[in-house]
Amino acid sequence: MIYWIYLIIAILTEVVGTTMMKVSQGLTRLVPAVLMFVMYAISFVFMALALKKLEVSTAYAIWSGLGTAVIAAIGILWFQESFSIPKLVGIVLVIGGVVLLNIKI
Repeated sequence: MIYWIYLIIAILTEVVGTTMMKVSQGLTRLVPAVLMFVMYAISFVFMALALKKLEVSTAYAIWSGLGTAVIAAIGILWFQESFSIPKLVGIVLVIGGVVLLNIKI
C-alpha cells in the first residue's frame, strides 16, 4: 500500500511542478521556476520509490496519464484554456485507460 502512496505523491508533485512551469512564464519568474525544479525532483524520487514494488508499465502509465488529465483540468479551470468536447473525451479516455491498466483478470 505504501508504494501506491508514493505513486500518488509522485503524481501530485509532478502536477505542481508542471503548474509552476506555466506560472514561471518561461522560467522568467524565480520562485515558480525554483519550485518547478524542486517539485520535479521530489516527483522522481517518489516515482523511484514506487517502482521498487509496482510494475513500471502500470506505474508509469498511471503517473503520466493521471498527471496529464489533472494538468488538462487545471489548464481549463485555472488558466482559462479552451474547453471542447474532444478535449473532454480525451481526458475521459486517459482516465479510462488508467482504470483498465489496473483491472486484474
